[in-house]
Amino acid sequence: MRRYGPAVLLALLGAAILRVSLFGELYLRYVQAGLRPYLVVSGAALVLLGAAVAVVTNRADHEHDQDHDHEHGDVGGHAGHGHGPGGPRVAWLLALPALALLLFPPPALGSYSAEREAARSAARGVGTFPALPPGNPVDLTLGEFGSRAVYDSGRSLDGRTVRLTGFVTRGGDGTWYVTRLLVSCCAADATAARAEVRGAQAPPADTWVTVTGRWHPEGGLGPDAAWPPVVDAASVRQVPQPDNPYEKR
Repeated sequence: MRRYGPAVLLALLGAAILRVSLFGELYLRYVQAGLRPYLVVSGAALVLLGAAVAVVTNRADHEHDQDHDHEHGDVGGHAGHGHGPGGPRVAWLLALPALALLLFPPPALGSYSAEREAARSAARGVGTFPALPPGNPVDLTLGEFGSRAVYDSGRSLDGRTVRLTGFVTRGGDGTWYVTRLLVSCCAADATAARAEVRGAQAPPADTWVTVTGRWHPEGGLGPDAAWPPVVDAASVRQVPQPDNPYEKR
């Protein structure tokens, strides 16, 4: 049975990838939506490869048994002639990560990752931004809100009511933030965007909320003076985690 270990591992891993990408939206916890077709193809290829390995292994075992019976047809029994074990039993432990991914997909990154984001780099300089659409409140991503608050010399957020959705993270001094992780490709390159929330009691960490309020200007422009941005909350409403927990960077 141990001879079929590689085939089982390939099939389990492929099935896990298909589960999160083809039969649901769980893949959005790990990669951008545009990568879904590649995941589906990769998962299917691994399952087919596992099946092919199993067929080849079974055929090789069958041919080996036939050769063995032919060579020892005149010798009574197989005493003193043992077959190799086909690999150490501990190798089956490699199946555990694939099985865990299949049965218990890990959650999206949360406050633990966001709080350990080292330092925000000033990728863009100070300048003017396009006007916001009319009407209040205006829905903004955490990334866009932070960019306008920190870099917009035109102060397009002045006097506007914004609506921000993210999960709760805590500061060491009792402050709390509505936070979102930004990704370019997948969860491995995630960076944090956040806004300090004032005027409302903090929900538990990792709770998803929608904060409605107004930008609270502090300091000058640029990341050293204006980061993190502040929002004076008029309301904080708990919401379910969206299918795609990340924002595109």
